Formats: sequence, C-alpha cells, structure tokens
Amino acid sequence: MALSVIGCAGSGGSHGLDNHGLSPIGNVHWNLEWEALYEAALRREEGGLTAHGVLMAETGERTGRSPNDKFVVKVGDESNPLTGDIWWGDINVPTTTEVFDNLNVKVREYLSNKDELFVQDLFCGADGDERLAIRVVTENAWHSAFSRNMFVRPSIEEIETHIPEFTILHAPHFHANPDVDGTNSGAFVIISFEEQTVIIGGTEYAGEIKKSIFSIMNHLLPGRGHLPMHCSSNTTGDNTAVFFGLSGTGKTTLSADPKRALVGDDEHGWSAKGVFNFEGGCYAKLIDLSEEDEPAIFATTRMPGSILENIVTDSEGVPDFTDNSLTANTRGSYPIEYIENRTEDSMAGHPQNVVFLTCDAFGVLPPISRLSPAQAAYHFISGYTAKVAGTEVGVVEPQATFSACFGAPFMPRHPTLYADLLAEKMAEHGARCWLLNTGWVSGGYGNSKRIKIRWTRALLNAALDGTLNDAEFVIDPRFGFEVPQTCEGVPDEILNPRDTWDDPANYDQIANHLAKMFEENFLQFEEGTSQEVLDAAPKPLS
Repeated sequence: MALSVIGCAGSGGSHGLDNHGLSPIGNVHWNLEWEALYEAALRREEGGLTAHGVLMAETGERTGRSPNDKFVVKVGDESNPLTGDIWWGDINVPTTTEVFDNLNVKVREYLSNKDELFVQDLFCGADGDERLAIRVVTENAWHSAFSRNMFVRPSIEEIETHIPEFTILHAPHFHANPDVDGTNSGAFVIISFEEQTVIIGGTEYAGEIKKSIFSIMNHLLPGRGHLPMHCSSNTTGDNTAVFFGLSGTGKTTLSADPKRALVGDDEHGWSAKGVFNFEGGCYAKLIDLSEEDEPAIFATTRMPGSILENIVTDSEGVPDFTDNSLTANTRGSYPIEYIENRTEDSMAGHPQNVVFLTCDAFGVLPPISRLSPAQAAYHFISGYTAKVAGTEVGVVEPQATFSACFGAPFMPRHPTLYADLLAEKMAEHGARCWLLNTGWVSGGYGNSKRIKIRWTRALLNAALDGTLNDAEFVIDPRFGFEVPQTCEGVPDEILNPRDTWDDPANYDQIANHLAKMFEENFLQFEEGTSQEVLDAAPKPLS
C-alpha cells in the first residue's frame, strides 16, 4: 500500500515520523478531530455508538492500569542527570537500555507495517511556560481520540511548528514475549528519558497513555522548583482548592461543583504563579453515575466527542452505569470544554485549601478532619486509601493501601521531595489541610454503604468557604487530628465514626490495627524525615 498522509492540521512539519524510526507503509492520519476519529473508529469496528451518538470502546482483558508491567530505563548510576534521582524500587522498576531498544525496534516495525496510523501533536500543561510538547502515535482511532480529549490541543499555528519533546508509540495489539523481551507479561509500559520515548504494548486500557506522560512531568517539574500533583482543582477566582487522591476516591466528582469553576480533575502543577492543569480533558469513573448526584459529569456522557470505556448499554443503546459486568472501572473521557463551569485557561491562583481524599475501607476515619502542618506532611507521604475495585488488574473489592503522595505509581522521585515542596508552598501561601474520608463508617466495607455524596459535599463546602472553622473541634486521641462536631446538612453522629459502630470495642481494635499499619508503612520514610513529622504519626491506644 502506498503511503498517504491525511490530516486536518499539519502533517508533522519538519519533524515527521522518520524521526521516531517509523517508515509507515499505510495511511497516516495527522491531528484528526473527534468527528473524523469517530468515523474512523466505526469504520474499523473499534467500537459503537450509544443512543446519544457517543463512541463506546472496550479494552478487553485489561480494564485498568497494569502496575507490574511498567518500567523506566535506568541510565548509568546515581550521578546520571537523566535517571540518577529516581527512587528505584517496587514502584519505579528499572529496566535496561537493551530491553528497551529490543522492544522499541519491534514496536516501530509493528506500527510501520499497519494499514493505518493515527498521530496527535499535543501539549501536557496549560501553562505555556511549563508545558511539555508531546506526540502520540497509535494504531487505533479511538485511542487517538482519547489522547486528543485528554491533553492540551494546540492551535493550527502551533501544530505547524510542533516538535515533540516526548513521544508515545502506542501498540495496544502488540504483545511482548516475556521469556524473550524481559517483561513480566505480554503488556508493557516503558519510559526512556534518554530516548524521550514511551512504548506501550499489550494493553488497550487508555489510561496508560495519560499516566505515562504524568509520570514524566512528575520527574521533570521538581527540578524547576514546581510541585506536580495527583489532584483535581477548582476555584471561585479568589479561593482555590486542590484535592489529592487515588482513582475512585472522588477527585473528579468533588471538583465538579456548580459553585466553583473547575481547573482540572486529575493532574496539576503548583508553580510560582499558582495551579495549572496538565490536561485538556477529564477521565471520570462512571460506575453508579447518576444525573442527580453528578449532573455535570452525567451530561458529558451524552455529548458526542466523549468516549465511554467498558460501558454496557440497554436494548435501546442507553448506558447503564450500574452495570459492572465488564469492570467496575468504567470510564468516560471528554474535553474540559464540556464542563461549562470551568476556568477558561485551566489555571488558578495559589490554593487556600489542600484536601486529602481517602476511601477508608476500615470505616474508622472521620468523614472530615483538620490537619496540622506536620500531620499534613505525614499523611501526604503516607497516602492512605483503599484501592477501589477495577482501577488495577486483580482488584475486585476495596483493599487498604498506602500510596505515597496519593499517587506513588506516578512519582519517580523520593516521596519526601514532593512532601517538602508541598510544605513549602502551603506555608508560603497559608493553606489549610483537610483529610476527607469518602469511604465508609458504621463498621466499614461490607457492613454499611459509603458515606453519602451529599454529606461529603456539605462537609467539603463548609471547609472551603470557612464556615466549618466556626464548629467545635475535638482531638481524635488515636490519630491526633481535629474533628468537627457539627456541620449543617450532615448527621452529627457520623462525624465521630466510633459512635456509629454497634460494638465500640471492635472499632478500637480495628482503629489500632490501622494505626499500626501507618507505623509499619512509614518505616521506609523515617530516614530524612523531621522529628516533628514523625511525631504526627497515629498512635495505637491500649
């Protein structure tokens, strides 16, 4: 098949696919917009349309991230400026240049021989001074549409001069041979800072695309004195908040507030100017989505241009968001412009409130509590939550976990570096810190339902607008933070979880168990952590 270059804006300019070692034999589609990508996806039978004309796609066996299949190429020793400051271990798993080069050749050959390729030239970062120029090359039209939704879309003029600083070569239908290729399975996500390239294969889960670029930004920004954050953010203009949390804890839901403009729902930087969104769209969990509780997000699921992942529809083609037969990690991606109440430039001022979201499966943490600066540092480094069903391969029910900085899988450097940056910025700008439990009380998971969204919103709104500061607070004897005793619109009895348990002694036993888990987890961070922060640890009670 003769090479054909197709596109609505730009065709690589002076930086064509040959710069990535690609020699396509088929059609190359450059920077198509969603309408053309929808058409291509349907033509290629990559998915179908809902009754509302929204593209649906399924991701096959892998419906969440594959953390055991992610690697970073280690270059030289600790003195190497590319990877010397990476915190190697179970999360940042090193691989060799030889492993990367071998798979890179195979991926390039595989993509070069496809009948069609789809290319998007984009940016990561709404701040023009801090953004990263990226390129996504993929074999699937719907993954190209996802990438266009999720990153910042350049103007036509910017595309003409676009030179990618990092490139993703995305081959979801190419599988590695672990015995030959040095991987753990047929799937792989490998980042090479030396080649400024990410290769992805063996997984159709679209989230791997955005998270690989997030990891790169998290490595680059601290070197400039900026804090990368796994958080959502919203603002009133003069009152900005950031919400840290793992997938499923409420970042997207709680940041979509009719009274506050959305900055972004997942990934941000905190620079000398304030907060800026990394992305040009949102990637929302849709399981049990309702128009009543989340009207703004619900509306996007009926807007063509959005993409629904692993959604089941009824006989009339209407999505059933309660159906988890494919996965509990059902997803929707959409351009941020689909949220009417948002900041125009995806930026905001310095935060007045920093909120840590935790989905406590044990049911012992209060629905909201106020943290001292030392407690904020301790809980940020700890990053306690529960992995919610579906967000990772093999997770079928909530599991207690600690994820440093509320995003350890995406943080290449040592957690204390990010914690120090957060502490410095909070102190400089006088930000308060809150721990918000969006999980369970009343006996924990399996014995009660999750805390109602409307109660969580009431507590959050009271914290952000300052009214909660007028409430009476008591010190939790085990965890040490301050717990409000009243909040309008919230039953008083749930504010102190121990009071909701049928057996208070059982609560004490479980709470002590969780406190010990905090202690054991933090042992890895003790070296280099101040005594003040160490003293902020939860303390089991006899």
